[in-house]
Amino acid sequence: MAGTLFIVATPIGNLDDISARALRILREVSLIAAEDTRRTNHLLQRYGLTTRSTSFHEHNAKSKAPELIDRLLAGESIAVVTDAGTPGVSDPGQELVVVAHERQIPVVPIPGPSAVTAALSVCGFPGDGFVFLGFPPSKGPERRAWFERFAAARGVVPLVVFYEAPHRIQTTLGELGSRFGRLPICVGRELTKVHEFIKFGYLTEFSGSSNLGEFVVVVNIGDSTKIESALPPPEPGAVAEEFSQMTKTEGVRRRQAISALSRKYGLPAREIYAMVEASKSTV
Repeated sequence: MAGTLFIVATPIGNLDDISARALRILREVSLIAAEDTRRTNHLLQRYGLTTRSTSFHEHNAKSKAPELIDRLLAGESIAVVTDAGTPGVSDPGQELVVVAHERQIPVVPIPGPSAVTAALSVCGFPGDGFVFLGFPPSKGPERRAWFERFAAARGVVPLVVFYEAPHRIQTTLGELGSRFGRLPICVGRELTKVHEFIKFGYLTEFSGSSNLGEFVVVVNIGDSTKIESALPPPEPGAVAEEFSQMTKTEGVRRRQAISALSRKYGLPAREIYAMVEASKSTV
């Protein structure tokens, strides 16, 4: 009988945030597959755990996964942990979970800390849904595609959440601001730690960087009352072109695209619709 693969969330900063259940699982499993064994061993030592750990990160995941699967099939149980937070959420773990499902190995989540939910809980932005976009790629077509996904979320959900590295936070927020205007944001860094930082502002105004920790950003893309875009009045042809890009290339529905363009330019939806319809008669 196969063992169980446990996906264990660990503290994003404050070590007191680990759950009693997570500690029990880490104590009982045969092996802990850790993104960074040094950081994980620090956590284990804090709670007097002696379970053996092995390295499992993005650079060795493909080569290490078969070994872990073999051990699971032999009846051992394994816990997967990352440096902080939940495995598989912008962290290693997803590939191993997929293979475990394919081999009919039980996969059990041990929920806990997450920078995404921590930031959402304190931002105070209204809304009944969000899109998590992970880390923006640093360059190339992948980065452009990430910005297109951000654009596609407008009109679909009220909030977008993403992570960013300290040395790129200013650039990314600046690019978003130049494209989408003065959207309200909540920026967090070092959450639950001694130097915890939570700041509110706008995409077009945020300034600051740090050598400490990664950033988590919540962007309120659904609150049109707080958007003061610096964009000039749009040309009907440009609006129609954006509408076509959103609906044909990005897969956004017509009504959602009209709503998103309405918020972007601060114009009633009926005016955006009229611009789109008018462009058809000139073709």
